[in-house]
Amino acid sequence: MFKLLRKLYDWVLHWAKTPYGPIALFILSFSEASFFPIPPDVLLIALALGHRRLSYKFALICSIASVIGAVGGYGIGYYLWWNGDGYNEIAHFFFNHIPGFNEAVFLNIKTKYDLYGLIITFTAGFTPIPFKVFTISAGAFNISFPLFLAASTISRSARFFLLAFLIKKHGNRMEDFINKYFNLITIVFTVVLIGSYVLIKFIIVP
Repeated sequence: MFKLLRKLYDWVLHWAKTPYGPIALFILSFSEASFFPIPPDVLLIALALGHRRLSYKFALICSIASVIGAVGGYGIGYYLWWNGDGYNEIAHFFFNHIPGFNEAVFLNIKTKYDLYGLIITFTAGFTPIPFKVFTISAGAFNISFPLFLAASTISRSARFFLLAFLIKKHGNRMEDFINKYFNLITIVFTVVLIGSYVLIKFIIVP
């Protein structure tokens, strides 16, 4: 398993040396904010390590695409989620096939928005909590779009530019650490992803 993941990691790294790396980063960042389950940070790290002088450029691509994806997620919730008083096929598809996104989570997001306002969007945008859960729910529950857009822009940009700063400043050490402890990092990354879904289940949905 680790050999396969190592090959995947090396394959991702090679995009930094091709003209298609920024395009792949844009697509991944966009899709993760609206429907795709894997965060773009891994590809951002790979590209930035391959070309540290372009770290902020990659962070900007990530941020713009992620915000556009957040708008797309909001649009899914606002325009495509409801069929009269019930869910339509799009909603049922997300409930049944998107990890970490089920009806119980969705129904409790409204309560969290009422209690914490846009802070919940900011938190989701900056942490490993699956962002799509909040972007789609915000649209479905008609949360103020300007405030949603502002919270998404600030949180996602802060997350990606902080990562780019760390890579630009400590790139050599980070690259050596990743190469030396790749197996451990893979386990930690998996735990973080699983932990995000657990956080949603037991904290976001009490």
